[in-house]
Amino acid sequence: MKEYNLIADKSKSLALRIIKLYKYLTSEHKEFVLSKQILRSGTSIGANVREAIRGQSDADFYAKMNIALKEAEETLYWLELLHESEYIETTHFTSIYEDCKRVTKILMSITKAQKQE
Repeated sequence: MKEYNLIADKSKSLALRIIKLYKYLTSEHKEFVLSKQILRSGTSIGANVREAIRGQSDADFYAKMNIALKEAEETLYWLELLHESEYIETTHFTSIYEDCKRVTKILMSITKAQKQE
C-alpha cells in the first residue's frame, strides 16, 4: 500500500506542475493545441491512479493503472514536442520530464507486479 500512496502523491504533484505549464503556455505563448493535449494526459494520470486504488477488483485496479501508465507515456511525448518546438526551455523541460519519467517507472513497476499475480 505504501507504493500506492507514493504513486498517488507523485501523480498529483505532476498534475499540478502540468496545470502550471498549461497556464504558462496559454498566457505567455498563446499556445492552445499542444497545451490542451498535455493538460488532458498529464492530469489523467492521477485521476486513473485514484480510480485504481479504489477499484472494485484486481482486474479493475490493473486496467486503471495501465491506463495511467499509457497517459504518462503520452505526457512524455507532449513534453518532448513542446521542448523540441521551443515552447519550453531546457531547464524547465528537464525538471518536469524527469518527474514524469519517475511516475512512469513507478507505474511500470506496479503494473508488472500486478500482472504477475
